[in-house]
Amino acid sequence: MLEHLGEELALRLSIGGIEIAFNLVVLAVAVAVAGGLVLLSLWIRRGLSLDPDAPLSRRAALVAAAIDFFREQLLGGVSPELGDRLLPLVATLFLYVLACNWVGVLPIPYIVSPTQDLNVALGLALFVYGSTHYYGVRTKGIRRHVKGYFDPVPFLMPLNLLGDFGRTLSHGFRLFGNILGGSLLTAVTPVVVLRIAELIPVVGEALGWVARVAVVLGLNLAFGLFFGAIQALVFALLAAAYIQVTAD
Repeated sequence: MLEHLGEELALRLSIGGIEIAFNLVVLAVAVAVAGGLVLLSLWIRRGLSLDPDAPLSRRAALVAAAIDFFREQLLGGVSPELGDRLLPLVATLFLYVLACNWVGVLPIPYIVSPTQDLNVALGLALFVYGSTHYYGVRTKGIRRHVKGYFDPVPFLMPLNLLGDFGRTLSHGFRLFGNILGGSLLTAVTPVVVLRIAELIPVVGEALGWVARVAVVLGLNLAFGLFFGAIQALVFALLAAAYIQVTAD
């Protein structure tokens, strides 16, 4: 059933007595970002040659630089063997969160970062949580993986499970809170900077309305890109760290 939640259009579904609400704009943007990344990857793939002796193209150089960045910055503390397995997952998480963060910087009405929605942030965190168990079982085997929750003594098993659950909640809420706070900060900071500049007589007289709009939009874009990149990096780093801890 569709209904308006404030100024937002929400889709409410009842599954097994549990009511779930979806923000249709956020859902559409999140799917569009995923589709855009798929199209970008296909475009880059078309520019890659299977011939090892072929000249290095610009797209191949871009891919090589991106892989080096992911290995050094995101997987620097992970063992080489596990790092090779995690590279596609962590790189995809980083690019997706980065794109979701940056799409909210665009001056388009009603378009916000999907990661600014708690459902999306927690969904990504739950995906990472599932990945930790997948790589834990794949690396150690299901018996050793389950046994790890009973260490150092069996009665601590509930606390170990709660620790995993709390870590997942923290992972999701950290992304949600930082992106939401960053969006508010990027909306307020340019106005504050502009007001301070107008207090300077020479600057205040020189600033016309065109210059004021340019300053606000420029600072908003700069802060939005900066915060979005930092939060995507932090989310991917924590994902790699959580998987490594579980897989060791």
